[in-house]
Amino acid sequence: MCRLLGYATAGFDLSLHAILGSQAVGEYRALSRIHNDGWGASLLSNPVEPAQLSDGGAPSPETGTRMYRSTLAAELDPVFDQIAEEPVRGALFHLRLASSNLPLILENQQPFFADGLSFIHNGDISDEQGRNIVTLPDSPVNEKTFLSTGGRSDSAMFFAMILECIGSGIPLDESVAQAVHELRRICPKSSYNCMVQSQDQLIVLCAAGHNEAASRVVEIYNRYGRGGKVRDYRVISYRALSDENGDPAGVVAASSGFPQDRNEGWTPLKNDEMLIASNRTGRFRLRSI
Repeated sequence: MCRLLGYATAGFDLSLHAILGSQAVGEYRALSRIHNDGWGASLLSNPVEPAQLSDGGAPSPETGTRMYRSTLAAELDPVFDQIAEEPVRGALFHLRLASSNLPLILENQQPFFADGLSFIHNGDISDEQGRNIVTLPDSPVNEKTFLSTGGRSDSAMFFAMILECIGSGIPLDESVAQAVHELRRICPKSSYNCMVQSQDQLIVLCAAGHNEAASRVVEIYNRYGRGGKVRDYRVISYRALSDENGDPAGVVAASSGFPQDRNEGWTPLKNDEMLIASNRTGRFRLRSI
């Protein structure tokens, strides 16, 4: 059960601070007082060296991905400020609240990264009996694909199913949609809110199993005296970005927990609605799954 944040620009570099402002970034980071089971980020950047340069190893990439994952709470990790100030053309940020008491190990920190994709998820994928999907006797994904994510959690299994769909030649957005449909056959009431980042696209999906926050999450928020921030827990909103001339410059999306005023352009995604953005042109569209 986590907090998600991601953005894609029109091909130029912007930091999280430049997009949200220091106050909103601080309020997002402060959510890690509750979501204190680690955090991570995935940043897209253009390497200084020329692409496809042969240097004896793999050819140099056209787009580089930098990953950071920690078992520390973001609020306690001094690296957070450094990363939030880093100008990049796309990024994902994840604050973790471990689902179903899955272990606090680096392998389960997100974003996950495999096959050029970064992935973050908010949800506890469990069946009607409350059994987390990783404990079920029959895995819905190939073990090799599951291991390729580097994770051991229900979120890693969700990512593995997306990877299997992509491996069948299905486009990224449709792969995410099909993975949700398949997992809902096993765990129909789970939340599949997620974000996926490639070197070309940002995918943001709101696919909550139900609108209410889980009782465990409500109890935790009440314990911290922040029960008012949990009623819209499963909501994901987005805001279009524009440059100084008012031209489209990208999009930012985030789960709730910090101010997202509709008067400032924030718009909630509908349930089972997906945002598909280019991190090269900044243009985006919506579709249903």
